[in-house]
Amino acid sequence: MKIDARCPHCLLSRVHYEAGLSTDDEQLIHKTVMAGVDVLKNTYKPGIPAGLVSTAIHRKAYAVLNDPDPYLELKQLSNKVANEVLPIAKNRIYEGEPEDGEIFRRAVLASVIGNYFDFGVMGFDVAPDVFDETFTELFKRGLDVDDTSKMLGMLDNVVYVADNCGEILLDTLVFEIIKKMGGNITLVVRGAPILTDVTIDDVHEFGIDKKVDRVLTTGSDAIGVCFDDAPAELMDAFDNASLIISKGMANYETLSERNFGPIAYLLRTKCESVAEDMGLKVGYSVARLVNCD
Repeated sequence: MKIDARCPHCLLSRVHYEAGLSTDDEQLIHKTVMAGVDVLKNTYKPGIPAGLVSTAIHRKAYAVLNDPDPYLELKQLSNKVANEVLPIAKNRIYEGEPEDGEIFRRAVLASVIGNYFDFGVMGFDVAPDVFDETFTELFKRGLDVDDTSKMLGMLDNVVYVADNCGEILLDTLVFEIIKKMGGNITLVVRGAPILTDVTIDDVHEFGIDKKVDRVLTTGSDAIGVCFDDAPAELMDAFDNASLIISKGMANYETLSERNFGPIAYLLRTKCESVAEDMGLKVGYSVARLVNCD
């Protein structure tokens, strides 16, 4: 996905937010935002991939703040809250003893709803009772784009590119049904902390590595997947996957720059730029399969 004219405003807003997480020094916050402006001056131009700009601006912010993980406490909160509400989601998925294909569809839906919550970020209150009410409402609404039935025959060798902390615990519900159906799963997480994204430490903390067949990293702290940083083992996994599952908007922004396939994008369209690039509206729950010819 190429950068949109609306992206710089959003990126600077996020830089200001993460600076406030890291410090209460107003001068350092100003310095961090100004550094972000400088990055935009040097990188932003029409037609450039969105991931290149977002990665550059967040790396610069972390360097100015001298903070390797401004979101650490929020990530811990995200995982804690998601772990508490995980049984709610699981009950909805298995209600009525559905067949495997329906379990897969429901698990994907639950995972996409998890992408909507963005646990712990920007002050969203995800207490278990709030989650239950909102989750139930979105679960009843279902997927606005639903290609899950087309994915069922592609689950032999899945590469699953994870997104945020918190929602990764809902992703495990998808892992469970893929494994039940005989599939092999390679889980891909970030190579170092960036935003609220999942790293190998989160995977080990919750034993998620035991729910998949292997875990790889993107090789860096880039937003989404930076192919210049990607290990050869990851690129080989992409090339040999029966299905790549890409979770969230950042992974969509970067993976859509390559002609990988078949690839399924699981996400909530939380931003106009991504929604329009996908030909959709904001607020859609999406499980779209592409490049499957």
